[in-house]
Amino acid sequence: MIRSIHHVGIAVTSLSAAYRLYRDVLGLPLIKEAELGDQGVRAALLDAGESEVELLEPLGGNSGLARFIARHGEGLHHVCLATPEVAADLAALKERGAALIDPVPRKGLAGMIGFLHPRACAGVLVELATPFANGASAHASALRLKRLIIGTKDPRGTAAIFQRLFAIDEVPMNGGARVMLGVGRGELLFVPDTEVGGREGMVALSMVAGDFDRVLSVFQRTGTAVLRGTGEVTLEPQTTHGVHLHIARYE
Repeated sequence: MIRSIHHVGIAVTSLSAAYRLYRDVLGLPLIKEAELGDQGVRAALLDAGESEVELLEPLGGNSGLARFIARHGEGLHHVCLATPEVAADLAALKERGAALIDPVPRKGLAGMIGFLHPRACAGVLVELATPFANGASAHASALRLKRLIIGTKDPRGTAAIFQRLFAIDEVPMNGGARVMLGVGRGELLFVPDTEVGGREGMVALSMVAGDFDRVLSVFQRTGTAVLRGTGEVTLEPQTTHGVHLHIARYE
């Protein structure tokens, strides 16, 4: 039973450099940081409301994450869905023929985790996690993770794969080719790849600011480049370690 988007993973070349934006400018409190030798990464979880952002730095040039960055550059790497029974969910997915990287759970930064193979989810790397207790930050986050945007040639068909695998419900929209699925208070939005420059897979994050004016003042004080809209700002990938990031005033 999927409860929420636990976190979205972002591949970066340097945790310390990424902290300067995600922790110090965006105001996402650091929950924990650890070296995960079996995965070849140093990882950090930052609080983003009911969800988290995971920053992943490769430990060496031969790690899977290092190869990912060499091919794709810094940017969105995976999405993690929270479940109370990761072992049972992985077993059920295996029985249903889903391709798994981890047929049984293992310990990760987020809790007991297991990854599906990207081919199971139309090219998106999905992690399932049963979080450890008492992992939340003691400090309130300035932003709440609202939505992960996924580009695809077939939004309806790709959304149907996620619905079939994870039993998550569709959120009604006003027609069009887009399809949105609700995951706790978060959302997965599937859009035609033609809307996002022909890109397939995870293409952008959307967040909500509890105090939008304060967030704007931080951007101005730190000289952070943003594109202003009506009640929202956009940070371009060159500023955010490869992530298209939208921050809105309203839900």
